[in-house]
Amino acid sequence: MDSYEISSLLIVMLPLLSFIVLAFAGKYITPKLSGLIGTCTIMLTAALAFYVAGGYFFNFGNSSGAYTRLIVFQFDWLHFTDNLHIDIGIVLDPISVMMLVVITFVSAMVHLYSLNYMHGEEYFGRYYAYLSLFSFSMLGLVVSVNIFQMYIFWELVGASSFLLIGFYFTKPSAIAAAKKAFIVTRFADLGFLIGIMMISYGTQSLDFFTIIERLTTPDSAYLANFAGSFIGMSALSWTLLLIFMGGAGKSAMFPLHIWLPDAMEGPTPVSALIHAATMVVAGVFLVARLFPIFAISAPDALLVVGYVGAFTALFAAIIACTQTDIKRVLAYSTISQIAYMMFALGVAGWGADKAEGFTASMFHLFTHAFFKALLFLGAGAVIHAVGSNEMKQMGGLRKSLPITHITFLIACLAISSIPPFAGFFSKEAILSAAMKSNLPIYYIGLFTGGLTSFYMFRLYFRIFWFKKPEAHAHNHEKHTWAMNISLILLALGSLAVGFLPFGRFVSADGRALELPLHILSAILPVSMALTGMALAYFFFANESTKSDEVVARFRTVYGWAYQKFYIDELYLFVTKKIVFNLIGRPIAWIDRKIVNGAINSTAWASLKTSEIIKPMQSGRVQTYAMFFLGGALILAAILIINFA
Repeated sequence: MDSYEISSLLIVMLPLLSFIVLAFAGKYITPKLSGLIGTCTIMLTAALAFYVAGGYFFNFGNSSGAYTRLIVFQFDWLHFTDNLHIDIGIVLDPISVMMLVVITFVSAMVHLYSLNYMHGEEYFGRYYAYLSLFSFSMLGLVVSVNIFQMYIFWELVGASSFLLIGFYFTKPSAIAAAKKAFIVTRFADLGFLIGIMMISYGTQSLDFFTIIERLTTPDSAYLANFAGSFIGMSALSWTLLLIFMGGAGKSAMFPLHIWLPDAMEGPTPVSALIHAATMVVAGVFLVARLFPIFAISAPDALLVVGYVGAFTALFAAIIACTQTDIKRVLAYSTISQIAYMMFALGVAGWGADKAEGFTASMFHLFTHAFFKALLFLGAGAVIHAVGSNEMKQMGGLRKSLPITHITFLIACLAISSIPPFAGFFSKEAILSAAMKSNLPIYYIGLFTGGLTSFYMFRLYFRIFWFKKPEAHAHNHEKHTWAMNISLILLALGSLAVGFLPFGRFVSADGRALELPLHILSAILPVSMALTGMALAYFFFANESTKSDEVVARFRTVYGWAYQKFYIDELYLFVTKKIVFNLIGRPIAWIDRKIVNGAINSTAWASLKTSEIIKPMQSGRVQTYAMFFLGGALILAAILIINFA
């Protein structure tokens, strides 16, 4: 094994080693040492990820003008037949290498930030153990060589997120949020599992790239296994939509989005980790991994992905405009931005002239990791200083939190796609691809961009302006060096990464793809963003009743949006009134009265029969002889009657 292969293996295994040490030897280690072990381990992992990425993109990854797929580590885990076996391995290709950089860097920033933010927590060591497990799970997911290996790590991500969301296990709300996230994503993962079984059965393989080859080759014999259709869509399209169902659950697409806002009950750094670069982009990564099949063999399924993404983006943005809890605003912002990535994949196609959407989606995933992590960590600094999540408890914090203020402003400008910040370049690429391919989705994305700018600067002005600063006059950043370093590094990323020639490294077919900046087409999105910013300034920069007057005028619409369009209540109604009462209770009655009744009746009959015949077992030989003689006489009589 060369240095890159060893480094690739260490990238995955180091977080696992950190988890094992912190989980099983944690009681023998001081909290401070636990934090240092976890942070130093993920810092080393991030350094190795950058080393491997540099080698892949500038050294060994490019062959004949295209980035190739490299299996750097693989072994036969479960061997059933020559055609059916499950391997465990590590694959390096443009999207997996990109994800290694994103996951490890953001995770490193979260680990570093948590040294200050989580200082003094009772279960400090356990917290870092959970972070390490989560990082290991995500890294294992993105380098999986086959779909079953991905599913294993997919479920491990779900389990570790359950632990992190429910970290404050003494809070009923945290426990409820953890269970909600776990259950909702399990329903989605059921569809994913069924899709895995269908696609592996039809292609006789679990390997990603074998599946892709067999389902994208013209006149492939394996396509005949998916020749049937239902409601105008092929069996292959339905199979891919089942797989997409798992991705929609992880990435919180409508209507499986309800778990993500409640996941805010976990520690704020956890929210940054889950929302920025890891769990919620797993669904986008899944669709990207199978993109050739979607684009070539099932474009109708890809169109469904596009429209689900577009609707979710608009839906979540509308809700974000009304929320007062700053973490919930950012949660719905995450849903909206992930939906941007999803509909960018939906408007893409195969071929150099159609694949811009794929690269734009991955580009936005990359830039979003920086500014969304920055937003959550900035929100954490605000909450740390104020002691509340509610906007009404904040205001005028720009003087007492100067570093947080500047970095948060940078993140707001980036997510609002204001040039020259990172989000501008990736969003412009997405809208450009949508404009060429699907105008309805383009207009939805354009309007959503304006809403994004509005609700983000509504948040910014309510936190850092709105009130005079006397209420929070003292500096809250004097002893938070680790938090400040993380904020500054992420702010620099939010400024710089947009200038990367991203298309040269990541594309659908591995070949360099330019993402040209269309100045004329960018005018309208930027104008929408500036309009949203101006409206936010007008309503929220100063203490006034202007926003209250608008709310009062549109009370019904505002109320529906504030209550998240009652989707959670609808789920509760369906589960409690229909599933539990109309289905669960009758089934429980049948089980209790009929099934259990039959079993209990049989037992009762056996007991009574035994009580009747028990006296026959007296132990007297004479009695047994009489029974024997009586039985013999009865048998003799029967024989005589039958043969007489």
